[in-house]
Amino acid sequence: MTALSDKQFEAAKIAAVALDKAAGNMRVLSSLSWDNALRDPFLKHGVMPKPDYPVVDTTTAREAVAFARKYIDGDHVVMQWLARLCVTLDTTANMMDSRETPAFFEHSAALYGQPTDLMLDKTTRVLALARHMDATLDGIDFDQLVVEGYEEILDAEGFADALEDRLDHFFGGDAPSVIVSDAVSAKAAASSKRIRVRSDAMFTDRDVDQLLHHEALVHSATGLNGRLQENFPILKRGHPGTTEIQEGLAVFAEVITGNMDPRRFRRLSGRVMAIQMAIEGADFKEVFDFFAEREGREQAYENTRRVFRGGVISGGAPFTKDMVYLNGLLRVHNFIRTAVKLRRSDLIRVLFVGKLDIEDVPALAQLASLKRIEPPKFMPPWASDLRFLVSYMAYSAFLNQVKMPGFQAYYAKELDEVPCVWTFADGDPET
Repeated sequence: MTALSDKQFEAAKIAAVALDKAAGNMRVLSSLSWDNALRDPFLKHGVMPKPDYPVVDTTTAREAVAFARKYIDGDHVVMQWLARLCVTLDTTANMMDSRETPAFFEHSAALYGQPTDLMLDKTTRVLALARHMDATLDGIDFDQLVVEGYEEILDAEGFADALEDRLDHFFGGDAPSVIVSDAVSAKAAASSKRIRVRSDAMFTDRDVDQLLHHEALVHSATGLNGRLQENFPILKRGHPGTTEIQEGLAVFAEVITGNMDPRRFRRLSGRVMAIQMAIEGADFKEVFDFFAEREGREQAYENTRRVFRGGVISGGAPFTKDMVYLNGLLRVHNFIRTAVKLRRSDLIRVLFVGKLDIEDVPALAQLASLKRIEPPKFMPPWASDLRFLVSYMAYSAFLNQVKMPGFQAYYAKELDEVPCVWTFADGDPET
């Protein structure tokens, strides 16, 4: 790999500043937000939502990308990284300018993919993974998986207080503030500066740990680490080019820390299937009905809103962001496992220097080796102390070599006539 010259470094810095300006002028999720007042008319009276999106002007962002391109020259990996960012941000502008039209879906698919895309193995489709996960979890009585009294129910204020205690312990004076708000569509949303919690949402104490590991110790932490990168400020900025790995890393964090819930896994799978339904022409009501059969109407509305925000309510052109969770999880898992196999666990820490895609790791690792970017200040415990993660990945790699169907057939036969004993829900023998 050729070294980055001083001249190239200075040019790359100028381009990165311009791209940070471009990304800062295109806040995708804010441009696709729905008024919470649309929820009750639909749930109570079946009134189809008619979102009124804020006006956006992508002119400044496009000009900043064009300016950055003037400084991107050569085939060095750092220049390749910045060139990819230019394409991503141009496509982002196109998507924002085409809201509520069929073209919106085309640009969304270019940024986030679509369910029928092939994964890196060039064989498996994201939709197939979603259907497999859904079928595996279908029919499980999730209530029987929890010991009665194990979880404490919290309102938004109680949840915010519990979360603040954990954030202060981890981030100290850099801890993002926790705000209870009426204006949040999702139950919670995080940035490097604040975590907003929807005022009417209900939580459990387990949700505190889930959100801590997903939102705070990944999304907020990478944002704070990115703010330290004065040479490349684009690293503090979340944008569609970083979404898949950000969400994949956050879901991986839930799994590796034991905070993943099967309901949530099934919800992520359902969103992928719902996106495919909408692509094939299902409208808002049809997708809502699909979700309503799986979980409560309130959650079904939220899931459906996520699929149709920015797109066409009558179907055919959804927002495809929610398919990145499963594909991102698979990409992150395989990257980390490969890094462990190659004895390059140092590269795992590169994932936390800011907001990035795995394809950017070679460029950022070279910059790190030249001390052109700062090491991450905030990292979750499982990535700071890699002993458990390396052990887990070594075991995971071994499992891939074992012929599992033989084991499963053996135990299936052994357990075929074993009686049910008790449920976690009530402790009584099942009859």
